[in-house]
Amino acid sequence: MKVYLETYGCTANKADACIIEGLLQKKQHQVIPTADAADVLILLTCTVIGTTEQRMLSRLRVLKQVGKPLIVAGCMAAVQQKLIRSIVPDAQLLPPPHIHHIMDIIEGKTVTFITRHKTRCPKQFTDVVAPLSIAEGCLFSCSYCITSQARGPLVSYPLQEVIQDMQTALDQGCKEIQLTAQDTGSYGMETGEQNLGNLLQSISSLKGAFRVRVGMMNPYTAHTHLSSILQGLADKRIYKFVHLPVQSGDNDLLQKMNRRYTVQDFITIVEQFRKRYPEITLSTDVIIGFPTETDECFQHTIELLETVKPDITNITRYSARPHTKAKSMKGRIATHVAKERSRLLTDLCTKISFERNIQLIGKRYTVLITEQGKKSTMMGRTETYKPVVVSEQVGRGSFVPVKITDAAPTYLVGKII
Repeated sequence: MKVYLETYGCTANKADACIIEGLLQKKQHQVIPTADAADVLILLTCTVIGTTEQRMLSRLRVLKQVGKPLIVAGCMAAVQQKLIRSIVPDAQLLPPPHIHHIMDIIEGKTVTFITRHKTRCPKQFTDVVAPLSIAEGCLFSCSYCITSQARGPLVSYPLQEVIQDMQTALDQGCKEIQLTAQDTGSYGMETGEQNLGNLLQSISSLKGAFRVRVGMMNPYTAHTHLSSILQGLADKRIYKFVHLPVQSGDNDLLQKMNRRYTVQDFITIVEQFRKRYPEITLSTDVIIGFPTETDECFQHTIELLETVKPDITNITRYSARPHTKAKSMKGRIATHVAKERSRLLTDLCTKISFERNIQLIGKRYTVLITEQGKKSTMMGRTETYKPVVVSEQVGRGSFVPVKITDAAPTYLVGKII
């Protein structure tokens, strides 16, 4: 059978796509690049913000016109089933925790959904970068977040099974492993039997040359096991990179978001990471225009970013999502106000990122080449996960010595030495 697979959204969705491909390969089915020639279509959806939802609805309309059986997976399949079926009434729905049932649906079986550790599913990796889930779901319920409802309560996968998944990826030729979860910092917290730091320290048992990127962690959960996480990052093969979404620099808004930490907590956590690893790359996220965000609240966010100076800041205008507490909150921010705040913050963060990157000119790194760039260039990552563009043609998966010769706000330019 020929299957067309289209994937959107976060690294967790990409990890689910690898499971789908692994299960298809096990049954000797073929994944093909065009929908028209396929027997079955699979759409892995994302619905994190309104614009993404609209793109998914557009793709549903396009794929419906192909006239082939359509399986809709990802977060929309869990929390927006009526919306999907308003466009494709006969679509088969496959929520994220049940991705392992894909073959049952393809084969037309009557399915009673059961949960299963994703670490126990076969996986097929077709790139040098391997996305791997270490857990499903979340411990918390941020007031704006629809994803926690789509993926359910936290279920952490056994440590040794995660390590075995990593070994499988390495055996298939992968060189960069991206550990993903809705909140990697909460790994193991539902049972207390393990934590993210333990998992990272266990990576030392794996042999060979590779890199590991640790995915997003809530500042609250990062702080809970901070000492262990800092120790776990010590392995030279783990990128000195941390993604800590602060979301706002205002404590009142953080409380309304149900984030469970304060601005000072965030600053303290960042200081500890930088104290242990001075060159660590800090990525954060900010939501602009959350209900009741005043000019003063926004100014607090500006002041926080000017203090912390993140290397990367992902800025998103607040988008009311169905089934969330924030959707019914009063104090909505006018669109033109949110756009102007977003513009101001983007200018500031671009300036901060550029200033941090130009300080790296002249430094030398061992860069892992991960993808083809633009205009015959290649792109890779430093030990701190900084993206580097090189003009030399080098095979993906290669480790090359590079000297940084130039910088832009979002990447470095290097020359192989």
